[in-house]
Amino acid sequence: MNYVLAPPPPTAVAVAGSNVRFAVHRIYCIGRNYAEHAREMGAAVDRGNPLFFCKPADAVVADGADVRYPQATADLHHEVEMVVALQSGGANIAVDSALGHVFGYAVGLDLTRRDLQALAKAKGMPWDAAKAFDHSAPLSAIRRASESGHPQHAELSLRVNGQLRQRADISEMLFSVSQIIHELSTLFELKGGDLIFTGTPAGVAALARGDQFNARLGDIAALNGAIV
Repeated sequence: MNYVLAPPPPTAVAVAGSNVRFAVHRIYCIGRNYAEHAREMGAAVDRGNPLFFCKPADAVVADGADVRYPQATADLHHEVEMVVALQSGGANIAVDSALGHVFGYAVGLDLTRRDLQALAKAKGMPWDAAKAFDHSAPLSAIRRASESGHPQHAELSLRVNGQLRQRADISEMLFSVSQIIHELSTLFELKGGDLIFTGTPAGVAALARGDQFNARLGDIAALNGAIV
């Protein structure tokens, strides 16, 4: 097939312990999935209505590459999250079968232009410019679920320049992985290759050029990087 412009190379993420890579289809995110984070953002804790948004697949920063400080912001914030990688999908997936669609788990950062988000909230506008910008999804290698299992408890943490900023257990999520997959699949037809950022705990704060970060999901995944 001939194209007017050459198709871009696919976005792909390393698979831990392997020389194969995981090609990314879409990135879905859930907001306010830890009660303390919802409170620190001045939002009500809502256990009945999950809040979803998306990032473009090419927002991924893989392999520990440097993360460029984005344009149009003076208040870049970190949000450390467990990330779920899907091997298959569908619509209206039942909660009790949802984990069967999971390929593996990683840890990532949902970087946020907080000043743009605050402006959008104040005007009742969408958050796209605050969340879906270039290089806004640094991501570790993915650990296969066949190796890690489906974690019910794991410490999710972020250190910046050696100082602990965020820490929680994933059991504190308001919506579990199975529930998130189910709820997303009522809105979108999920596909193998999709990534799901599962929400951040309290402690979000600003990042500056030169900052070094270390994100961890228990003994499953780790991500080291720098803001440049």
